Amino acid sequence: MYERSLTKPDGRALVLYSRRPIPEGLQATSPGTEPPGTKTHLRWHPLRGEWVAYASHRQNRTFLPPPEYNPLAPTTDPAHPTELPAGDYDVAVFENRFPTLTERAEVPAPPSIVPTRPGKGACEVVVFTQDPSSSLGALPLDHLELLLEVWADRYRKLGARDDIDYVMPFENRGVEVGVTLHHPHGQIYAYPFVPPIPARELEQQRAWLAGHGNGLLEDLIVRELADGRRTLYTGDQAVAWMPAFARYSYEVWIAPRRPAPSVADLDAPERVDFARALKTVLLKYDGLWSKPFPYVMVFHQAPTDGEPHPEAHLHVEFYPAYRMPGRLKYLAGSELGAGAFTADTLPEEKVQELRAVEVKLE
Repeated sequence: MYERSLTKPDGRALVLYSRRPIPEGLQATSPGTEPPGTKTHLRWHPLRGEWVAYASHRQNRTFLPPPEYNPLAPTTDPAHPTELPAGDYDVAVFENRFPTLTERAEVPAPPSIVPTRPGKGACEVVVFTQDPSSSLGALPLDHLELLLEVWADRYRKLGARDDIDYVMPFENRGVEVGVTLHHPHGQIYAYPFVPPIPARELEQQRAWLAGHGNGLLEDLIVRELADGRRTLYTGDQAVAWMPAFARYSYEVWIAPRRPAPSVADLDAPERVDFARALKTVLLKYDGLWSKPFPYVMVFHQAPTDGEPHPEAHLHVEFYPAYRMPGRLKYLAGSELGAGAFTADTLPEEKVQELRAVEVKLE
């Protein structure tokens, strides 16, 4: 992997990654020269026991721009600068112009009746490809392997900061889940705390490890493979399956067989097989109804809080937006108010639809 670090006119960092040497002389660009927002802070939710982030400047972020303007497309036009320079590279990572969390977060004012703290952390945009018509699943396997290396590099560098305890790459795909730009891209949120959902998963994994001597997800993978009814991809190093406890229709998880704590801990053969599992799932999603499939993809991995986490087992969780063709899956009273999910379908049934989709890896 090759990389080159640049600084945008507005002061934000830009890192370019490639499978080939990156040419000299590339100049970082940005849509403007105003520095990114810094008025972001956290407030403690005393009943839920968790932090809530506030960043009102995000109301001004770009939303579904006209087709003739793509802020993520590389450009050499100084009159209409975008986020990326033209040049020979594969992946770009830069600080979000409208961050929820930032290293430059100011002390919150005015004081609140609940504990507050600056919204320290990082929010980065990961542009998967320069091709606006492509998608994550359409990328060649070696490009996906590069992306796994990029996510690993950002995990190491962001996680090394004192103000960051958890690094979470994710992709929101489709207007159905609130995507504001159609160019293939994801994000990385680096939190100053371990967020509630991964924290709860880690708590369960710690308890299982203490009681059984092996990893919880490692054990579940063994049992899923033995059962065989919900698997979508079975490789030597990685597995993709629809969990027996899936909360969403078409929910899929991907994980290495070995309990690697983070994406940075994958070795070369594991990256290769993980990329194959990822592409298989994405192609099956898009082939299910012969249209782009909306989803949220989230990486769950070991915190970067300086503590050992032998319980952590890297995995990717996909939360599809569709319940069935033409009908969206909305969270309602039980899910949002109680956190208790009602699944209207069985994973043993829905996995058959994805299994039936023929895909070709290349």
